[in-house]
Amino acid sequence: MTKSVPYDLDGEETAAAPEPRDPVRPSADRPLADAEMARVLGTEPFRMALDAVGGGVTHWKHDPLHDVVEPMTHHVIMAYNGVVQRMERRSGRFVSAGTFRPGVVIIIPEGASSRWDIPKPVDVVQLYLPHSTLVRVADEAGTTRPADLLERTAHPDAITSRLLLSAADVLEGNEALDSLFRQQLTDLLATRMLAAHAGAPTAVQPIVGGLAPRVLMRAIERLRSESEADVSLAALAADAGLSRFHFCRAFKESTGLSPHAWLRQRRLEQAMQMLRDPDVSVVTVAAALGYASQTAFAAAFKRLTGDTPTDWRRRMR
Repeated sequence: MTKSVPYDLDGEETAAAPEPRDPVRPSADRPLADAEMARVLGTEPFRMALDAVGGGVTHWKHDPLHDVVEPMTHHVIMAYNGVVQRMERRSGRFVSAGTFRPGVVIIIPEGASSRWDIPKPVDVVQLYLPHSTLVRVADEAGTTRPADLLERTAHPDAITSRLLLSAADVLEGNEALDSLFRQQLTDLLATRMLAAHAGAPTAVQPIVGGLAPRVLMRAIERLRSESEADVSLAALAADAGLSRFHFCRAFKESTGLSPHAWLRQRRLEQAMQMLRDPDVSVVTVAAALGYASQTAFAAAFKRLTGDTPTDWRRRMR
C-alpha cells in the first residue's frame, strides 16, 4: 500500500507538513541568502541593496529553476512579478504546489531547505530578513517574542507583495538613499511578518503622535547635512532617543513623508538647483549627490520628474 503525500493545490502548506530545518549545521556555517540564491539561480541580481551581514533587498530575473535551495542565513521573503505559472516546492516528502502571480508571497524560513520546480523564467524581488531583526522589531513594538516564520508557497498577501515589488523601482544606485530605504523596508516588512506569517501572529499597536519640534529639527538637520553625518535609521532614531520602530512612524506623522522619502525629495531639490547652472555637468551633479553613475542618477531623476536631467535643464532655460 502506498502512502499518500500531502499535496496542496492552492499553495498553502498542509497542517501536517513540518518545516524541514538544518539541525546539525550551525547557522554561522550556512551561506548568506544572496550567495545561495546566486548559486541556485546561476546569475547576478538585477538590482541589490544589502547591508554588511547580507540582509536587504534584491531583484532577480532568472531562468526556469529545478534545484534544491540549501539552508540559508536569514529568512527569505519573495514577491513575484512574472508571467502567471504553476510551480512545485518539495520539502522532504511533502509537496506544495501553487500559482506564481503578482499578489502572492513566498517565504523560506531561516534554515529551511526545499527543492523548487519552476518551468518558466522568473522575475522576483526578495527580502533577506535576519531573525534578529524580527526579535528587535517585536521588542520595539511591545509584542511578544516572535515564533518561527511559516513556510509559504504562492500565499496570497497583496500588502507584502506590493511593498516588495515597489522596492525594485525605488533602488536608485545612491548609497545613502538605498541604505535608508532598505532599513525602512526591512523594519516595515518585519512588522508585517509578525502580524501575518509567524507561528503565533502578534498585533502591532499603531503609533499616535509625531516628533517633538526640537527632535524633528535635529533629524532634519542630520538629513540635510552636507558632511559625513550618519543618516542611517539607527543613527536618526538614536539621536531622537527613540527606537527605529517608533522614530520612523513618528517622523512620517510629523512630515507626511518617511525619512527615505524626505531625503529623496531633498536630493531632487538639490539636483534641480545644480542643474539650473549651465556650467555644471550632469556627471558632476550625479557625483555630488552620491549616485554611483550618471546613468543611475538620470534614471532616478526621470522616475521622479518624468524628464531626464538634460531634458529638464533644457525646459528650464
